[in-house]
Amino acid sequence: MMAQHRLDAGAETVHWGFFDAALQPVLTIESGDTVTISTVSGPAEVMPPPPMTVPPALAEVQARVPNRMPGHMCTGPVALREAKPGHVLEVAIEDIQLHYDWGYTYAAPLKGALPDEVDERHLIHIPLDRERMMGRLPWGLELPLRPFFGVMAVAPPPGWGTVSTLPPRRNGGNLDNKELVPGTILYLPVHAEGANFSVGDGHGVQGDGEVCVTAIETGLIGTFRLTLRDDLALDWPMAETPTHVMTMAFDPSLDAAVKIALRSMIDLIAARTGLGRHEAYMLCSLAADLRVTQAVNGNNGIHCMLPKTCLVGRG
Repeated sequence: MMAQHRLDAGAETVHWGFFDAALQPVLTIESGDTVTISTVSGPAEVMPPPPMTVPPALAEVQARVPNRMPGHMCTGPVALREAKPGHVLEVAIEDIQLHYDWGYTYAAPLKGALPDEVDERHLIHIPLDRERMMGRLPWGLELPLRPFFGVMAVAPPPGWGTVSTLPPRRNGGNLDNKELVPGTILYLPVHAEGANFSVGDGHGVQGDGEVCVTAIETGLIGTFRLTLRDDLALDWPMAETPTHVMTMAFDPSLDAAVKIALRSMIDLIAARTGLGRHEAYMLCSLAADLRVTQAVNGNNGIHCMLPKTCLVGRG
């Protein structure tokens, strides 16, 4: 029987702003185990006024955990016994719940896709209705919530040393991909012993692009089934929703990210169908969608989505 684990955010379980293969795991599990992980989000300067309350775990992290680099509060890492570089970590997202009943969004100078759009920081706090799964903006608009984790990552290669969580990379990280909801499976290439999975940057809802650099930033509780795959080989993260396969790429240039994600999709189609690359390329033009995941995190993101019904070879 596979085990079930619980890991809650706190001063002993959160690392703030960085990934590093040398960071010691706070939990070690077996491949195939399930772990429920709570996360927190937000530095002291974005905390809400009463009657909204700051959860004790978030206050503890703000007071006791050093913010080593600009970046996110991440719970973990969770190590898997036997994980080695060259493996792939399969992250089956089973459930995501709100951790607290508010979130925040801001726009600021020199931030986002339009860094000159505003002259000063504008911060809003958004009540989150758990029962109705709605967020109410200050001007009265209600948005349906579709929570997901902006950051899911394994440890980077040891040679990278300590890196910020802000730019997404080959180890995952700040993917900001709104398709990564319950029912989706994320695949991350493993670069270090133990894999060392971390999660954070909870989002209540976000549009593709995350153009002002924030979603509804909030704390979430996620349940994940973590499985090692030695039958897969990946250079970049990819995912499967119930209906689509998805390749991802990140680069300072959106054009370069498009090419990486598209070539990865051609590789996937050819491997699963036996079609030639020229046929897979044409199929992408007919049925695949290239989407801008986010355009605000240093390394811009593209994801390419293809319906699974198109993964058909010659009869």
